Amino acid sequence: MKVVEVTSPLGLKAWLVEDRSTPVVSLCFSFDGGSARDPEAHRGLTGITATLLTDGAGSLDAQAFRQRQEETAVSLGFGAALDRVGGSMRTLSARCDEAFDLLRLAVTAPRFDAGRFDHRRRQAIAGLNQAEQRPATVAERCLMATVFAGHPYAITASGVRESLRDLAVDQVKTRARALLVRNGLVVAAVGDIDATELARQLDRTFGGLPEGAALPPLPDWNPPIKARTVCLERPVPQSSMLIALPGLLREDPDWHAALVMARVLGGGQQSRLFNEVREKRGLAYSISADLREQQKSGLLVVSTGSANEHVARSLEVIRAELARMREGATDQELADARTYLSGSLALSLDSSSAIANLVHQMQVERLPRDYLDRRAAVIGAVTAEDVRRVARRVLREEAMTTVVVGKPVGLVSEP
Repeated sequence: MKVVEVTSPLGLKAWLVEDRSTPVVSLCFSFDGGSARDPEAHRGLTGITATLLTDGAGSLDAQAFRQRQEETAVSLGFGAALDRVGGSMRTLSARCDEAFDLLRLAVTAPRFDAGRFDHRRRQAIAGLNQAEQRPATVAERCLMATVFAGHPYAITASGVRESLRDLAVDQVKTRARALLVRNGLVVAAVGDIDATELARQLDRTFGGLPEGAALPPLPDWNPPIKARTVCLERPVPQSSMLIALPGLLREDPDWHAALVMARVLGGGQQSRLFNEVREKRGLAYSISADLREQQKSGLLVVSTGSANEHVARSLEVIRAELARMREGATDQELADARTYLSGSLALSLDSSSAIANLVHQMQVERLPRDYLDRRAAVIGAVTAEDVRRVARRVLREEAMTTVVVGKPVGLVSEP
């Protein structure tokens, strides 16, 4: 996979993977400034702004915009994450002009019709209300609010719901003007398009946006330094449980060692947690450990669910495995983890959209364009001592936050 940098006549940049094997072009792009930038009183503003970008633009109302996408076989969508607002586009290469025209309208002339705004706001509030009935979702939101208390990443569902009710469409228009600028724009393109054509389309699509100014950085995150357990009661037979430990930022030299460690600990059916919690004891149906990264934070999160009477025992076993992981991994575990991590990425790149997402992620994480050529070697160089060192950095029980949603027997909240 050859990744080249394209610079348009107006100075817009994109990374391109040219692939003529199918007549399809996929685009993945994002703007700096996600939902963590919402003012405290306007939580949810960025999310609803992103949703409305395809609800009509220019002379096309929402219905006409959707019809134009169907007629030209163009898939176009936007969404908000904590750090960025992203979008994707997929089109037949023969319809590139129509596809990029629709994208241009969405980012330069969104309509924000009052009726669509009211509909999307009601829809968002209803979604938040429905999510309150799903223990796994409640656990996830409680975890974020607890681990990131006092930081912009600590977005609560109740805060979003209340602020959405008070939002006005003019606030959405103001947010869009601040968000949709060329400064901080990241673009990745994959498929049946060459550098010259991509440069032309970049200028046609994004060239009309204002330059904008670089956003000030979000405040640094101070990770928890004290263990805490939060139990939220719900009338369900099985509790959802999340355990979070402060992890590493993506640029940390130990990040790949942490990736290998997480695979050994809770990555798949051969992992320690799966074997000890499910296979040997039958305490849970599934369990996993994953790394999460944001611009200002890294987490290692263990996710599982157990019958209420098994939650306390599951937690004991998990804690014991975290302690055992601090002593390192076996040679076989290391070999299996390195092999999986090297091969699984290639298997996941089964479409131009998947490749575009990966190339875009590389840009956001400030990785070099040849990173994919070097990734397997970097993972292969992770040693047992590297895994032991990073496990002792990350798997510290005194920094563990545990959230349980259900009716766990023998487990209570610990402030």
